Amino acid sequence: MVQRQFPKPVELLELMQFKKPELNGTKRRLDAAYTIADLRKIAKRRTPKAAFDYTDGAAEGETSLARARQAFEDVEFHPDVLRPAENVDTSVEILGGPSALPFGIAPTGFTRLMQTEGEVAGAGAAGAAGIPFTLSTLGTTSIEGVKAANPNGRNWFQLYVMRDREISYGLAKRAAEAGFDTLQFTVDTPVAGARLRDKRNGFSIPPQLTLGTIVNAIPRPWWWIDFLTTPKLEFASLSATGGTVGDLLNAAMDPTISYEDLKVIRGIWPGKIVIKGVQNVEDSKRLIDHGVDGIILSNHGGRQLDRAPIPFHLLPTVVREVGKDATIMVDTGIMNGADIVAAMALGAKFTLIGRAYLYGLMAGGRAGVDKTIEILRSEIERTMKLLGVASIAELEPRHVTQLTRLAPMPRTDA
Repeated sequence: MVQRQFPKPVELLELMQFKKPELNGTKRRLDAAYTIADLRKIAKRRTPKAAFDYTDGAAEGETSLARARQAFEDVEFHPDVLRPAENVDTSVEILGGPSALPFGIAPTGFTRLMQTEGEVAGAGAAGAAGIPFTLSTLGTTSIEGVKAANPNGRNWFQLYVMRDREISYGLAKRAAEAGFDTLQFTVDTPVAGARLRDKRNGFSIPPQLTLGTIVNAIPRPWWWIDFLTTPKLEFASLSATGGTVGDLLNAAMDPTISYEDLKVIRGIWPGKIVIKGVQNVEDSKRLIDHGVDGIILSNHGGRQLDRAPIPFHLLPTVVREVGKDATIMVDTGIMNGADIVAAMALGAKFTLIGRAYLYGLMAGGRAGVDKTIEILRSEIERTMKLLGVASIAELEPRHVTQLTRLAPMPRTDA
């Protein structure tokens, strides 16, 4: 029989602790975000549709992006038991320098259109976290501006080869003079992918006001206030704008880039050089033989060739074929710290995040980028502890099984 009594006020007060209200709206929103998906939801509420879709979307049917994310979800971990990992070391050495975490921030274009702090927020957050930040050729903060935002951290520069080669060469020289230590030479963008969300939204640089744009902006006045009351967008390379992102890319990029361009860039750049956008084993082997310092397995976040290979699926084969000591990195589809742990276990030396960083930026500026890094750090540490792994170096392929929903059909020409 349960004994009942009248509740005592003192005991009620002990059981019912009222949470102090948070008056800072940004902090309140970010405190309620526990995953990158949560940050994405906040970002979608706070950002005009055209700018959000530019970040969130991919090429054509967006199949490449969906498959890349599914590949990380289709991971089975194999933990070791009775292997204490109370304190874990998440640091790595990458391209001649340290990183406190096994990921850095990938290059993203037109970033201040997402949220006005743009690359300054990303570079500052990366520097504070002790991880590398990459500025895009199509970034909206200058090389020198990023250096000022992250004066003591590791800054990398992503380079497109333009039709006017002297523009590209000049950018590489400026980045080297500013102390950027690594160049990401991107090779998967001879022409722009068909980013259909941008076309349907009429998204252009600079933004064009339409009735739909205005209606969508009404519940988001803070975005327009920020956009209209902060300095004019400054592009790292483009002196003229006007048209969709695809139009700008097609006007600027050169579809004739080749190994001769790699040779020239190698002669200009004094630091480490990695090739971004590698999508098969043969190119991986060939590039390593050409003496590059590393490669990034990437399908450009699904924004170029739709139905391209899944970088995470390609990773184990490339590591096996080019050697486990080669610097192989991976991006596309990373939305959780466990994704990063899985990639490192399968032989990646480093990973890069793009959309995850931008969701945080749109959700809360610099504080939102800090939150992105905090979420991923927590997920990495928790996953490692549950696997019984005390350091990134202890991760091995045996810790991960890649489940697959897409088994290749036998080739008829084999």
